Amino acid sequence: MTVIAMTREMGTLGKDIAAGLADSLGLRVVHHELVEHDLASRMGVQESTVHHYLEGNASLLERWSIDRRKLSRYTAVEILELAQAGNIIIRGWGATALLRDVPHVLRVRVCAPMAFRERTMMKRLGTDDRGMVRREVERSDAAHEQTISGFFGVDWTAPELYHLVLNTQSIPVETCVRALRLLADDQAFVETAETRGSLADKLTEWRVRSTLADGNRSAALNHLDVSARDGYVILTGIATHSQAATLAAQTVRTVPGVRDVETRLVVSPSFSGM
Repeated sequence: MTVIAMTREMGTLGKDIAAGLADSLGLRVVHHELVEHDLASRMGVQESTVHHYLEGNASLLERWSIDRRKLSRYTAVEILELAQAGNIIIRGWGATALLRDVPHVLRVRVCAPMAFRERTMMKRLGTDDRGMVRREVERSDAAHEQTISGFFGVDWTAPELYHLVLNTQSIPVETCVRALRLLADDQAFVETAETRGSLADKLTEWRVRSTLADGNRSAALNHLDVSARDGYVILTGIATHSQAATLAAQTVRTVPGVRDVETRLVVSPSFSGM
């Protein structure tokens, strides 16, 4: 099944490329409203709160109500579940960073010079206020940079993060769609049992991290690392007491996709309260 991860940069015509490619290949495009709705439901907050936070214009109260670490974990699980379903284009949400180790996922950045983006947004918004549009584009870029860097620790502008970088000032939308269709149909991006397993392992790892963190289950664990392969999970790190290690293993066994768990947690009471 085809999975394409794209950046979401305001005014670059990336939305048009995604729509054209989806029509050409029969794919579903994930819109931010869907992701925000699911994230808000998982976190027990208003959908508008998640939207404002990710767009960089949250109020003080909204920022206070958002647990950034929890949001990053839930975002990762949401993206990976969407990717596992397949036949999808995921725009934004750090998908290009999160899915960079999954071989069959095609990662694309759509970009353009600021002047081009300003003209695009002025036309879209029906305004001639270039200054206002530029501030909005810059605000959007800063919010996305904060999200991707904060959640996944990568520079979203780094070309090595992508298979292809498209400049829509130089390349028409229709040409971009044709180029991406050729790549998507290439053998290099065909899903195999091995690449499917790689994606499943990554999803299991993030589900385990999220489950252990929820309800402060990881409060007694330090320097925790989770690795998964074919449903077998290994936990490494430091536990403040032996009961914490036992509880962690019991909890992980309840996570979907986990077949068994091995704990390599070192018990060290000296870490208690740190």
